[in-house]
Amino acid sequence: MAPQQPSSTEEQTGELDEPESEGEKQGPGPPSDQDHPATCNAPDGGWGWVVLVATILVLALTLAFPACIGIFYLDLQEEFDASNSETSWVPSIMTSVLHAGGPLCSVLVERFGCRATVMFGGVLSGLGMVVSSFSHSIAHLYITTGVITGLGFCFSFQPAVTILGHYFVRRRPFANAMSSTGTALGLCALPFLGDYLQSKLGWRGSFLVLGAVLLNCCVCGAVMRPLRPRKPKKSEVMSNSPISPGKKGCVPGICQSLASFLRKHMAFDLFCSNLRFRVFSLGITWMMLGFVVPLIFLVPYASAHNMDPSRAALLLSILGFVNIFVRPPAGVLFSLSWFKGRHIYVFSVALLINGLSNSICCISPDFNVLLIYVLIYGLSMSVVGSLMFTVLMDTVEMSRFPSALGLLSIMESVTLLIGPPLAGLLVDRTGQYTVMFLACSISVALSALFLMVSFYWLDSRDAAQKNSLPASGSPAKPAINMSTDCQYSSVPTDGDKTNNPSSEA
Repeated sequence: MAPQQPSSTEEQTGELDEPESEGEKQGPGPPSDQDHPATCNAPDGGWGWVVLVATILVLALTLAFPACIGIFYLDLQEEFDASNSETSWVPSIMTSVLHAGGPLCSVLVERFGCRATVMFGGVLSGLGMVVSSFSHSIAHLYITTGVITGLGFCFSFQPAVTILGHYFVRRRPFANAMSSTGTALGLCALPFLGDYLQSKLGWRGSFLVLGAVLLNCCVCGAVMRPLRPRKPKKSEVMSNSPISPGKKGCVPGICQSLASFLRKHMAFDLFCSNLRFRVFSLGITWMMLGFVVPLIFLVPYASAHNMDPSRAALLLSILGFVNIFVRPPAGVLFSLSWFKGRHIYVFSVALLINGLSNSICCISPDFNVLLIYVLIYGLSMSVVGSLMFTVLMDTVEMSRFPSALGLLSIMESVTLLIGPPLAGLLVDRTGQYTVMFLACSISVALSALFLMVSFYWLDSRDAAQKNSLPASGSPAKPAINMSTDCQYSSVPTDGDKTNNPSSEA
């Protein structure tokens, strides 16, 4: 990772593209408008703590929201006379668009900055929920609740995570773990709020109030000020000017612009060249096929077996409380130097336990059994959520993190889109929720084994290559490695005088 390189950071991230009057400040207040620091080091504190709190609230309102749609699941089925498969498309589309909008979100971040993008996402998600309260068909909910609200969640969630990664470097694992508690906070509060609103106002009135709640993302985005002022755009104009003449023609210019866009916002070059990022992306995409499905169907599963809806919603809240109490100490623990280079293995083990825990639901729909399931699922989910972005930041440079996150989000969106409908189809065909939970258990567990085995093989291969380098003997190896970065003429020692002709050649 190279989060402290000024040029690459400015080119690849958008939180620095703000008005020139904004700067960096190490103190407790926001960055001063008059400060123009020469360094680009993240403060690891100061105003970063305010950004961390804002990120926690954004994640509470965005990532946890699709799981809480399950509270209104049966109401939507009765209102629109829809099957499990048809109703499950609502949270499925919302979650998929939340991740698939990554490239578009990167464009907005580059053009307007993280702060404006987060605020725009809050307005869009709130508007989507308000319009959803007036829907008269399940297809309308696909557009309003699914597409519009999901896109607003994407515009709020991804810039918040990105700017947090630039405010924290040394304490980044702790900051990521603390920010992931936002999802747990949402799982605690939103089920209680949704159940209360549903009992008092029905699903239409609940959607209207929840739309107003989502507008709080605008307040959180307002405090996400950039680290440094934006550089003048003269260099950007000069770099783009050779493309405008008609020498290259229309088609080559479009192809060149498309290739530049894909590299900058979707990191296809990293996917092809960085094997670790490729393995991690495939593993996470596989994981998402069954990772969020149990959260969507847990309340309908309990309610279908005559459990009181309030007790069923309590299960989700308990899951959130477990995450709140586990993720902060997990972030402190995984910040220790011993875990450096081992984050992926802890992540894989936690993911394996998370997948196997879904099979507990097959035992019985009793509240005590589901409570044990929620506790185990919550513990493992806490570790997975604490380390997911940390592992990605360990795999790619911080300057490429936004584009890597954009590509990973696109890949996740495919399985997130088809996962809940496939699960609903299993329930419709078999008439049993246990088959769906068992399928999720197998899918998530296999993805964990894939990540664990693949990264162990990669580490073993790299260690073998490192050990084989000294065995090859020749002092020419270090000379080749140094020649790209060093100039031998700048080190005029007596021992080098005899080697100058060969080194210059």
